[in-house]
Amino acid sequence: MTAKILRPGPELELHLTDTGEGGRPVLALHGGAGPRGIAPVVEHFAPENRVLAPTHPGWGGTPRPEWFTGVDSLAVTYLDLLEDEDLTDVVVVAGSFGGWVASEMAVRDRGHRIGALVVLDGIGPAIDGLPVRMPRPQPGAPGPAPADLATMQVYTGPGMGDPKLLRRLARVRIPALLIWGDEDTVVPPAFGEAYAAGFADARFEVVAGAGHLPAVQNPAATFELVDEFLVKA
Repeated sequence: MTAKILRPGPELELHLTDTGEGGRPVLALHGGAGPRGIAPVVEHFAPENRVLAPTHPGWGGTPRPEWFTGVDSLAVTYLDLLEDEDLTDVVVVAGSFGGWVASEMAVRDRGHRIGALVVLDGIGPAIDGLPVRMPRPQPGAPGPAPADLATMQVYTGPGMGDPKLLRRLARVRIPALLIWGDEDTVVPPAFGEAYAAGFADARFEVVAGAGHLPAVQNPAATFELVDEFLVKA
């Protein structure tokens, strides 16, 4: 496992874990809980795949330039990362806020770098009657630090959702799998169903006994679904 600091733009520092080799490349994008929330994804894929797991600038005390705001900043930066690394047919696996970033990447992927998308209890679209509730610590799951939640809102804005995103997803042609914990109190399964319906080619699955972080709270069921999906995606 290699920890790198990249400088993809003026004054911009990107902290990146680069681990594993061979196989289909995987980009793992964390949510509000930070890299530890996506750690099971990295551990699952690293034995047979190259996995890139960036820390969003501003999380965990990493620097974030004042001008680096908005989900689009992250989406463009990570698409640039895939281009700089000359990676294609990439599987993007993203949880919570990372799901929003991944969806924005898919909408903007003019270079066709992404081959499949897995969203775990993602946020992103503004869906009538289903507001995003700020996450709180849950049993068996790492809770987000207050400073990281504040950073997240720099990217999301106070509304925590984009009313345009759901409509834009219809042009995304890559296969997508959306997995939801049946006990999620941040964005309930009904939110996930509506999210999945926005894609041209998406499956929606529910994991029992899990909340907002199914890869942490019920990894066996979660990765069984992911692995089955990727056989054909």
